[in-house]
Amino acid sequence: MKKLVIIPTYNEIENISRMIDVVLTLDGGFDMLVIDDGSPDGTAKVVRERQAEFPSRLHLIERAGKLGLGTAYIAGFLWALEHNYDYIFEMDCDFSHNPNDLQRLYDRAREGYDVVVGSRYVQGVNVINWPMSRLLMSYCASMYVRTITRMPVYDATAGFVCYSRRALKTLDLDRVQMKGYGFQIEMKYSAWRLGLKVSEVSIVFVDRVVGTSKMSSGIFGEAFWGVLKLPFRKIRARKIV
Repeated sequence: MKKLVIIPTYNEIENISRMIDVVLTLDGGFDMLVIDDGSPDGTAKVVRERQAEFPSRLHLIERAGKLGLGTAYIAGFLWALEHNYDYIFEMDCDFSHNPNDLQRLYDRAREGYDVVVGSRYVQGVNVINWPMSRLLMSYCASMYVRTITRMPVYDATAGFVCYSRRALKTLDLDRVQMKGYGFQIEMKYSAWRLGLKVSEVSIVFVDRVVGTSKMSSGIFGEAFWGVLKLPFRKIRARKIV
């Protein structure tokens, strides 16, 4: 089975080389696709240099500027489908998601699940080093999503996810509307509404040690209002031509 880890980056020069080292030396043969949105700190340059060490397993898409987390992942999903990957993973570059948990997500997916979420909240609250204000905002956001949508996912905003090839071929990626962290909610909701099998694996989330968070009030606002609209949206599977 071919497995691809997609990592969007913007100014992650402190983390990217170590992330490459860890992901590409894991047991199980995970490949890696970095999607860099024109990082002025030279993140993409580091990736290009490291590609000589992993010519068939480390890949890079460079974009002109900050186009949004959702569009980065969709570009990665389309690339993964084109290159015949069977399981496609989303993961942050800042080590808030433990790369060693990739295998746990994959193992659950192999049990027959189409979407497997690395969940902070499915077994209590497993978050380290977040200020209480941000923790409450995140936890309440997931409760808000469950209340509005009735989707049985405890960590709807999670960005550590495994999708099967079947899931990404079923979802109409061209119709995804949210671009920030609301994208994560919309993808899970659409999968659930289309009858795809969704599961959660408990993880421990550790706040980044180096680099700068990309969260903003605009991203939060998009998610808040976008969720209100989700139950009224017609969710259609992608048409296969």
